[in-house]
Amino acid sequence: MSDTSAIPPRLQAIIEEFKGCDRNEKLELMLEYADRLPPLPEHLRGRAGMEQVDECASPVFLHTERQGEGLVFHFDVPPEAPTTRGYASLLAEGLRGATPAEVLAVPANFFVEMGLHQILSPQRLNGISAILAYMKRQALAFM
Repeated sequence: MSDTSAIPPRLQAIIEEFKGCDRNEKLELMLEYADRLPPLPEHLRGRAGMEQVDECASPVFLHTERQGEGLVFHFDVPPEAPTTRGYASLLAEGLRGATPAEVLAVPANFFVEMGLHQILSPQRLNGISAILAYMKRQALAFM
């Protein structure tokens, strides 16, 4: 199990939201998050300056920016990959404004607490783990 003391409050609220859901509700909630992924800001259109998460079967691109003391994560994930898009969206929302140190402290397996390991294939779990790893690597550049 992950160390919940290392999880920023926004992400912890999302975890709690998923914990209260059954299998079908988790999938529906993931699709809702997929629909919430904000469009890329103008300066990132065309994926300029974005890093590809190579371990994902779907094309996932990430760019991190500092906003005040915290970070903002921008993702480009195609709508044809709703699970991956939903996970990227919930991470972007849950870690928006987190400091680099807070992002680095998020346990790699925090998704287990959400029950995602029960609804996603091992291949998909590897891909979503890679997304967080890339976020951490980009956060490290802001330390």
